[in-house]
Amino acid sequence: MQLKLSSRHWVFDMDGTLTEAVHDFPAIKKELDLPLELDILTGLSLLDPDRRKEKEILLNQIELEIARKAKPQESAFELLLCLQERGDQLAILTRNSKENAILTLEAAGLLAFFPKPLILSRDEAKPKPDPEGLLHLRNLWSCPDQEMVMVGDYLYDLQAGKAAKATTIYLDPSGIFPFQEHATYCIRSLSEISLLEPLSM
Repeated sequence: MQLKLSSRHWVFDMDGTLTEAVHDFPAIKKELDLPLELDILTGLSLLDPDRRKEKEILLNQIELEIARKAKPQESAFELLLCLQERGDQLAILTRNSKENAILTLEAAGLLAFFPKPLILSRDEAKPKPDPEGLLHLRNLWSCPDQEMVMVGDYLYDLQAGKAAKATTIYLDPSGIFPFQEHATYCIRSLSEISLLEPLSM
């Protein structure tokens, strides 16, 4: 795989982006007894501390079970290998926990591409769509605006990337792209990243 994009700083969402999408979020919310109209972390944040702690333990158990079964997204290994061989910087930004993020990447055979300090979870940074994690990485890498790329499969990934002035790549295997107004590029497969042309300034 060869890339036309010259960006050398890449941040990836994990679940549904580098690994196959398997989370049944409505079912998880039901098991946690959280409102279906809210995302899980927002729902947890509205609970009193004791109840939130109880639900967080249960959520971690659910995520742990999913993590053990993680499989890589098609072309994920080839893309990461290409970027690694170019000498690019690679990081993960996930709303998952650190422990489960590491286990997920290990199960999917992708952990070797990411130094553990560059696997940012909800334990190290405010969850997306907050851009805190991306801003931390940009400062760490000393990279200018637009030189960082955020690759993700959901609105929060794109919103975080946009807020951090990063190039955003939106993965949607269905090709529907309901959040495309927030994306710099839209792709149906990670392999399509090799086809993306740099935008003219």
